[in-house]
Amino acid sequence: MEFSVLLSVYSQEKASHLKECFKSISKQTLKPNEIVLVEDGPLTDELYTEIRTIQSKFSNLVLVQLDQCKGLGNALREGMKHCSYPYIARMDTDDICIPARFKIQAAFLEQHPDIDICSSWMYEFKNNPENIITTKKLPETHQELEKYARKRNPLNHPTVMFRKEAVEKAGGYLDYPLFEDYYLWARMFVAGCKFHNIQKPLLLFRSSSAFKRRGGLKYAITECKLQQEFHRIGFISYIQMVKNIIVRFPLRIIPTSMRKLVYLLFLRSNK
Repeated sequence: MEFSVLLSVYSQEKASHLKECFKSISKQTLKPNEIVLVEDGPLTDELYTEIRTIQSKFSNLVLVQLDQCKGLGNALREGMKHCSYPYIARMDTDDICIPARFKIQAAFLEQHPDIDICSSWMYEFKNNPENIITTKKLPETHQELEKYARKRNPLNHPTVMFRKEAVEKAGGYLDYPLFEDYYLWARMFVAGCKFHNIQKPLLLFRSSSAFKRRGGLKYAITECKLQQEFHRIGFISYIQMVKNIIVRFPLRIIPTSMRKLVYLLFLRSNK
């Protein structure tokens, strides 16, 4: 199966993390036909140096350069225009793929032509890949995920592989800061796309600042607006929208240490 890998890098990324990311791509048992890396605005000298090194090692690398930082949604939308193949695998530039990741997902999508997008569980690690602190598990089947998605994000975005045509059918990535992925999944459900989660971790996710990013008043307000948008497009009922806001708003405005504790105790599986 022919597929592209889509990534976006911005100035705050560490060159060492980008190096680890591409090293994990090079170790895949099924190699991508193409790697599309979006430079979301001007980068640091260290990142440019690392990207030149990557170019020398990956002849199938396609660089897409944006003149200013436009945010993840816009960057991925632009990057998809440069993806030449019908399947696209996503990952972030500070994460690490398990060696069999692409092979497992490609085989699954080939064997299940009714499925438009699949993700997987993922390990969350701190500082180094050996220090795994949790495993982010999600339901498996489309029916389970459609129900789950009305309350929580049903896919681990850095682990997804999807049919390009299905994502385009739902309108593609849009500029919705902090929730680009969840907003896309909701629109895909409304468009009739089929989902699946592979029940094993296929990626190591760098979680050092994730709990901080998932909180604060700005995040809470944006999440409330997202719930209102979900109701507007017919993805959730009015009652479900109100329930979600009541449950999630307090979690976003409590101190980061308390939010991290809630995630680790109730929303993750210790590993």
